[in-house]
Amino acid sequence: MVIDKNLLDDLSAQAKASPRLRQAFDLRNATEDYSQRMLNALEPGTVMPVHRHLSSSETVVLLRGKICWHFYDDAGNETESVVLDANGDVRCINVEKGRWHSSECLESGSVLMESKDGRYEPLAPDDILAI
Repeated sequence: MVIDKNLLDDLSAQAKASPRLRQAFDLRNATEDYSQRMLNALEPGTVMPVHRHLSSSETVVLLRGKICWHFYDDAGNETESVVLDANGDVRCINVEKGRWHSSECLESGSVLMESKDGRYEPLAPDDILAI
């Protein structure tokens, strides 16, 4: 598969049309592939709750646009933020297993590639931080 501008444009158009203002695209080769690899198109205003992944770290590579990654302590206090900018110095981040985080889309047409270990598991209630 070639990930080109047309694919990113189509995915961004789907995100803009979605009530959630985001759209995922599965990059696995088969449903039996138990990794998690996907493109995620995000639009400003999409809501990403503060959450964590207890079973895997998460690697994110920004392909285009600008997104801010926010990090929190167990009490919900923001401890750090990192801006990923496809035209800037920081374009990739690895979120450690168990670290509370969320993201904020800063630019329309933003698309990132995400990967995690193991098969997809929906977030459990204990993995979403109510703040």
